[in-house]
Amino acid sequence: MSGESRIAAAFEDSGKRAALMPYMMGGFPDLAESRAIGEAYADSGADLIELGVPYSDPLADGPVIHAAGSAALAAGISLDGVFELAEALSKRVPVVVMCYANLIYARGIERFCEELAQAGGSGVIVPDIPLEEAPALRASCQQAGLALVPLIAPTTPEARLEAIGSHAAGFLYTVSVAGITGERSSVDASVAALVKRARAHTEVPVAVGFGIASPDHAVAVADAGADGIIVGTRFVREAAEAVEHGKSPADAVRSLASEFSSALKR
Repeated sequence: MSGESRIAAAFEDSGKRAALMPYMMGGFPDLAESRAIGEAYADSGADLIELGVPYSDPLADGPVIHAAGSAALAAGISLDGVFELAEALSKRVPVVVMCYANLIYARGIERFCEELAQAGGSGVIVPDIPLEEAPALRASCQQAGLALVPLIAPTTPEARLEAIGSHAAGFLYTVSVAGITGERSSVDASVAALVKRARAHTEVPVAVGFGIASPDHAVAVADAGADGIIVGTRFVREAAEAVEHGKSPADAVRSLASEFSSALKR
């Protein structure tokens, strides 16, 4: 089964109002604990996992995820380590890697895609490769059986949204707010309109991320029509606070993921 097919099946078979995709920073707080966090996600009802690659200049990430990435880099985590995690976790659920462009170019586009596919990855999200610069990566992803997942924002003009949506594979990552990742106090009332716009221009599921901080937020976004819910900062913060207090980060996120999963059950 190709990565794109695994992603499609995860959305179709979730049994939830919207598929749950928690984010984790690869290698935080270390490789073993990071794998345990991913396993805890799978144990608690996650349908997919977004696996971040630590990077020194993460332009889309807020302070919580940035700090986790910096800690992973300080611990010596590399792209190879993240691929090890993908290989382990992809046996449970589809894994979509979030990676910045420089790391892909440094590895080589074809080699990166081949190695990710060999590790069992299903797709890749590259927030700093615009549509116009994506053809070579898209071709390599297609050859390797990976989904290249694009992003749109509330500020994306209609014509550009149409172009991005027509090339989307796996799902369309719909950023709910302008700005960087991070928890928000509420779900913006414009999310329903944004999801409707996104769906009009693509044939793949529409997954919403950025700013979702609680199970109630997740339900509100699902009720707004999203096919998938991506939760990042809330889970990374939960893991970081557990580490800070000498507790198990895997146990902490397992409980939280169960809350999100239960809230999203049909």
